[in-house]
Amino acid sequence: MSRWAEIVVTRSRWVLAIVLLVVLFAGAWGVGIFGKLTGTGYYDPNSEAVEVEQIIYENFGSQAADIIALYTAPEGRTVDDIRPDIERTLAEFQDAVPAESIQTYWTAPPPMNQLLLSTDQRSVAASITLGANSGLTAASFPEALDLLEVPGVESQFAGNTVVAIEFTDTLESDLVRSELIAVPITLVLLVFIFGGVIAAAVPVFVGVLAIFSSLATLRLLSNFTEVSSYALNITSLIGLGLAIDYGLFIVSRYREELAAGSDVTSAVKRTMSTAGHTVMFSAALLICAFAGMLVFPQTVLRSLGLGAMAAVLGAAVLSLTAVPALLTMLGHRINAWTWDRETSTRAEARARRFWGGVVRKVVRRPALIAVVITGGLLVLASPLFEARFGEIEYTALPEDSQARAATQTLLDEFPSTGNGATLVLRGENGQAPDSTAVRTVSTEVAKVDGISQTVIVGQESDVVVLQGLYAQGVDGTARASEITGELRALDVPDGTELLVGGGRALVDDANQAVSDSLPWMITIMVLSTLVLLFLAFGSVALPIKAVLMAALSLAATFGVLTWVFQLGHGASWLHVVPAAMEPTFVVLILAVVFGLSTDYEVFLMSRMMEARAAGATTVEAVEYGIARTGRVVTAAALLLIVVTGAFTISGLSIMRFLGVGMIVALIVDATIVRMLLVPSLVKLMGEANWWAPAWMKRVHAKVGLGH
Repeated sequence: MSRWAEIVVTRSRWVLAIVLLVVLFAGAWGVGIFGKLTGTGYYDPNSEAVEVEQIIYENFGSQAADIIALYTAPEGRTVDDIRPDIERTLAEFQDAVPAESIQTYWTAPPPMNQLLLSTDQRSVAASITLGANSGLTAASFPEALDLLEVPGVESQFAGNTVVAIEFTDTLESDLVRSELIAVPITLVLLVFIFGGVIAAAVPVFVGVLAIFSSLATLRLLSNFTEVSSYALNITSLIGLGLAIDYGLFIVSRYREELAAGSDVTSAVKRTMSTAGHTVMFSAALLICAFAGMLVFPQTVLRSLGLGAMAAVLGAAVLSLTAVPALLTMLGHRINAWTWDRETSTRAEARARRFWGGVVRKVVRRPALIAVVITGGLLVLASPLFEARFGEIEYTALPEDSQARAATQTLLDEFPSTGNGATLVLRGENGQAPDSTAVRTVSTEVAKVDGISQTVIVGQESDVVVLQGLYAQGVDGTARASEITGELRALDVPDGTELLVGGGRALVDDANQAVSDSLPWMITIMVLSTLVLLFLAFGSVALPIKAVLMAALSLAATFGVLTWVFQLGHGASWLHVVPAAMEPTFVVLILAVVFGLSTDYEVFLMSRMMEARAAGATTVEAVEYGIARTGRVVTAAALLLIVVTGAFTISGLSIMRFLGVGMIVALIVDATIVRMLLVPSLVKLMGEANWWAPAWMKRVHAKVGLGH
């Protein structure tokens, strides 16, 4: 770091110019990611349900309806009266947009055609499967829906692709709105934190560069893997938030060095060897946290993990290049454009007195503080016993969403959505299963409670596909999952293989894959954190305490999320429909909060170690560390709350879940845990905080990273 600081100080203009050119060109190229995002990748590619989907696709082509057009006859007319208009519209659509299949109430074979007529017989549905050669893109899709409008007839559009594209469009508009809100508010807060415009502008400037960097990263990733629509928002805002936080830490330390009497060159070098070193180490911890997401089989989780890792790396690189270069060029002008040159100094002095007073009160009653806070956080965590995994449903769309309204109409007014268990029967040695075996399985499936009827969908080569349609009220309930298990447990005739899939099975298999992989993710995060923190601090106790504090923050956060979003307490205030937690976002919050928790621990413990190295006692080191980091850590958390809290204004309830989760986690961790619980535990542990076996001390002396 010293060598790099020397380069930045002597060649600051070149460093800044190169960074700007690279990032701006990369960002311009990265804008192309907007046409490459996908709404897929949530399922386990190794699961039985996905195997069923692949078998059906290979033998029969795509069977999932991309568009379900709902047509309601005007008052005084019947569905047969509007049939000519509907069929003419569908024929014109087929000419303009080649589709694999279009089925209506009048053309689908019985009994499937009855699923396309509403219970009051005033509406009909057209099931449209586009296929791979339709030529439609996300941008041209709305025009295709316009072609399906029947003049004089109420037309609504549901279906997998319709819902997925509305999700993507909402996310892209949310990103722009979030950044337009978050960046100005962040700048205003930084002006008050620093007491000056120039000092505030440096972290925000680097944060904006981080957005361009994130776009380029996602565009690059899209050449190798699917990139989820959610990755755009999450990667951009994580990059923005961390770049601002890192910039805050570095600028704060630089001003502290200037205030202590250092010249500009010495202040930059000292800042880079302390705060810069800590930023680099912090980024390594966060990257390790997100690396745990790579163990999951779902491409959406891996793309989020890779995107987040790249966002962290980009934020750190920009903070260690552009920020020190700017500081060198600005020199003492970092304190310019302020209403009072002493404002920042007085604010820092007040903060040190405040946090110093807090920590002195904490260390006088450490046991009481530790017990009360731990007990309170465990109470917050208690709803976790009722937590369960679910899926992202159409109700996550905004209340005024046309796709959401159409899907609700489909569920309310049609006898069945056509959903159910999809069964594939295969014979041995490439032979089709005999008719007796098919009848036997079909009869047994129909006997399962919750299955209304069994339909033979098709036969090709050695494959027969059956559909066990759900009875009314089964779809979307726990019973649907139980049916999948019961069907997979059926005894089938010799020489016949039975595979069970369908929408519910896809979700359940994906959730099970998350549950199976979660311990591996946690193991990677914990072990890497323990190793890195030991290399930094040379202590056994401090890394273990950091991991336990992160676990406590996470438990409290997910307890609150379960209480609100699943159990429904206060859900109406957020305009969300209570539902089981979607595992993708549970995993993401787990990685982010764990990384940030250990991140703040590093900033706090680094200042404690400085005091300890200067000969301070444990209590003195605690007071020194809290007094000097209390203001900057809480300010960093506040800035991240603004940035990630922008998710709460999203039209998607799942993004509100993420936003509320981050707000709760940051408040709990940066204040209650970091500023109260940690110093109480450090005081209780005394000299044990710094203990390690002799052989580990020798290892640390040789390969330790310093603090």
